[in-house]
Amino acid sequence: MTSTTPHRLATVAQVEAVIGRAPAPVLAKQITALDDGCRAVLARCPLAAFGHRDADGVQRTTFVGGAPGFARVHSPTRISFPLPGARPRGPVSFTFLLPGVGETLRLNGRAAGRAGDEQLVDVLEAYVHCAQAVIRSDLWQPPVPADPAPRPGGAGPLAVPEVADFLAAARFLALSTQDGGGGSDTSPRGDLGGAARALDARTLAIPDRRGNKRADTLHNLVRDDRVSFAALIPGRTDVLHVSGRASITTDPDLLEPLALRGTPPHAALLVAVEHAEVTPNAALTRSRAWSPQARTRPGEVPDLMVLAGDHLAANLATRKGFLPRLLGALTRIPGLGKALRLVINRSYRANLRQEGYGDVRLTPTTPEPPSREVEIAEIRRETPDAVTLVLNSPHPFDFRPGQFFTLLTDLDGEPVRRSYSASSAPGGTSLELTVKRVPEGRFSTRANHDLRAGDRLRLRGPSGAFHLDPAVDREVVLLAAGSGITPLMSMIRTLLATDAPARIALLRTDRTAEDVIFADELADLAHRNPDRLSITQVHTADQGRLTPARVESWLTELTPSDRAAYYACGPDPLVTLLREVLAARGVPPERVHHERYTTAAPTRVTAPQPLVVVDGARTLGSTVVEPGQTLLDAALAAGLPMPHSCTVGSCGDCATTLRAGEVAMTEPNCLTPQRRAEGQVLTCVTCPLSPVTVDVSGR
Repeated sequence: MTSTTPHRLATVAQVEAVIGRAPAPVLAKQITALDDGCRAVLARCPLAAFGHRDADGVQRTTFVGGAPGFARVHSPTRISFPLPGARPRGPVSFTFLLPGVGETLRLNGRAAGRAGDEQLVDVLEAYVHCAQAVIRSDLWQPPVPADPAPRPGGAGPLAVPEVADFLAAARFLALSTQDGGGGSDTSPRGDLGGAARALDARTLAIPDRRGNKRADTLHNLVRDDRVSFAALIPGRTDVLHVSGRASITTDPDLLEPLALRGTPPHAALLVAVEHAEVTPNAALTRSRAWSPQARTRPGEVPDLMVLAGDHLAANLATRKGFLPRLLGALTRIPGLGKALRLVINRSYRANLRQEGYGDVRLTPTTPEPPSREVEIAEIRRETPDAVTLVLNSPHPFDFRPGQFFTLLTDLDGEPVRRSYSASSAPGGTSLELTVKRVPEGRFSTRANHDLRAGDRLRLRGPSGAFHLDPAVDREVVLLAAGSGITPLMSMIRTLLATDAPARIALLRTDRTAEDVIFADELADLAHRNPDRLSITQVHTADQGRLTPARVESWLTELTPSDRAAYYACGPDPLVTLLREVLAARGVPPERVHHERYTTAAPTRVTAPQPLVVVDGARTLGSTVVEPGQTLLDAALAAGLPMPHSCTVGSCGDCATTLRAGEVAMTEPNCLTPQRRAEGQVLTCVTCPLSPVTVDVSGR
């Protein structure tokens, strides 16, 4: 077949005249049976693009998987994977994605029947694909806000608003074709300006930039023009599905608008779109591919470029001639892997600059609040179920007495964040956080029994509006229950460390004498500062709980002045009790400060609900909040840029505005009545009761 349209490529010879021929090593790296390296990749991979044709001969592409190892290897030439509903026939193809990794594992084969909900596939070839598509698209980088797209003129599939907006924001897609002779290909495509551009309501263009010249997609299209793709947007769990018929063009008028920094692509695919729709994708949701915690860590799988070198060496070992023997020997040099990675990364940068890209990011970044690493210098036992962690850092810990810090660590491979009030005075290079063990508390149990001096943790903060100002507050009345003494201890230590006069009165309740945290130190401080610190201790096991009458009696005996500031830390009933007593005494609300704590679990719901995160008029992404998750859990799992710190409803850093939907929020928390009236919610302790949209603008 020859081309009858100017700039239209209709033969393999015409394609190769523009693209060139793939170098021999590129064609020699594919293998016909899965080796141990491929098995290791599949065992870690949670997601793959899957291309096939249905019973009507329509080309389809979707994303399959949902968890690492979803593709089960039965033999070197057969795999299976869950595929409810669809019934592919004939040739099929995959692009396996490892979160955080640029290279992909490509696999081509044939549908081989069903085993229940599992689709069987006979493997015909496998090979490692370079990282340029992933790098071009910033696939594993934090989501980038996208402006609403202009609507294409006319009527057609691409004029649907949700399709047009998705297409404009999607920088990555997987494109599936077949060669008409039993071969299938699903190829990753990525582009900074959008992986595909709408030309009108029925036509789109996909730029074809420099690559390794293998060009399977282009070779297939000159034989069979049926095409489909599935497009992704980082942070979203829905997918744009497009199918139609495609041709290859080198028309300068079409390529020029696709240029990057004045460099147009050497060709483009023109797709006459027959069908386009945006649908939720269960595999993408379950895989949590956008979560920083889902990213592949060094050493979890072989370096894919080293794996490609192994495949190349294995194939060259069977060939004759000096060059195959030389290349085969080079790939077996010990320590070549690290050098190869450096060379490949340099090659990626050089090639992408020639395409018009500026500085490129080869590794993903994470939109996390700043944190620092600290070392445990000492673990001091306070009570049978409470310890103080003494943390050291080269730089001073600056905070206000009463504020808290958030410790970040991994437990059983899962990220854990826990917030604890500082009990030390600010300003030194040591920070003391006191941790009381709570029933079934994962981190508090570890801190009390497993952590050791020399262990390292990450620390974020300080956070919290519960704090005193030592320059202003000279007379303070403190009320604490149990571990609520920890932020008040920071206040006491700070005030007593100054030469300025200060009067401190503390009323504290603990179950027994054995449960009193800081008992000896506080007794010593009171002994050495009798005119500045007075302590009243109540043991509830013997003396019963505090009542309004007992608190009123204590205050009457104390006779605080009108300048006194009141600070209470403990469970909600205690805080409420003090506020009511002080209100009855006429104490202005602005002089009463409190911090509630609770060990209650966040409100949970049982039905999945969609979550959309916006920044003003721009959509940042969407996901699904699964049963057992909070809004923040789901957003972070999707890699969405949500503000947060403590994750327990104490600091207010995760407050966002609820734009649509109904939610349930765990009480008590730190959200003020004014912020509630403004429609704000704390995403870390909020669960959706319906589809929800939250706005992070102004954060």
